[in-house]
Parts: sequence; structure tokens; C-alpha cells
Amino acid sequence: MSKKLLVIDDAMIIRTIIKDTAAKAGWEVVGEAADGQQGVERYRELRPDAVTLDLVMPEFDGLFALRGILDCDSEARVVVVSALDQKKILKEAFHIGAADFLPKPFEKHVLIETLEQLVTAAGE
Repeated sequence: MSKKLLVIDDAMIIRTIIKDTAAKAGWEVVGEAADGQQGVERYRELRPDAVTLDLVMPEFDGLFALRGILDCDSEARVVVVSALDQKKILKEAFHIGAADFLPKPFEKHVLIETLEQLVTAAGE
């Protein structure tokens, strides 16, 4: 059974890189969103095994999405994929409940290893 991934990022190129990388590693990319509000809606609809989430997005940011996702499912596994210069926001994301962090730009194999570890740990 393939693992399901939701990708939330306002940059289409980043969404495409994450989707392509995950698909090549056997993940089923069940959805994507370009802002936090869409991300929460897509999470509620799709209930993926993991989420990649950018923090800095227009209108509804990643912290909004993270709160909304975790309110809907306290067991949600969310990996923040964002720039390193967002330390204050990143600290808040971990406080809210983000499971892990990958800095942009990221190595594709590290993305897959992080996602795999996340769902493996959740299944134990």
C-alpha cells in the first residue's frame, strides 16, 4: 500500500520537485495546495499519511495551516520545508507540533528519508 502525501507550498516549482521526488520513491501524491487555507481544506478531505509544508506563503501562512491540520488531526505528520532564515517562525512551528524540518534547498534523498522515518515512527 503506497503512502499518501499532501504538498503545501506557494511556489509551484517546489511543489513539483517534491511531488516528482515523492512519486519516484513510491509515494502517492494525493494533493497539493498553494496556501494555508487550501492546505487545511485538502488535509481534511484527503487525510494523507504525511504533509510537506512551507511556512512563508501569502494570505494564510504555514503556521495557520499547521494549526488547522493539527486541530483536525492531532496525529498529523507534518514536515516543514522552508528557508533557514525563518528561525522565529520555525520555532513556533515546532511549538505548535511540526514533526520535522527540512531547509530549502533540500537534497531529494533527505526529503524521502525524512518522510519515510516519519511514517515508520508513526506506525510503531
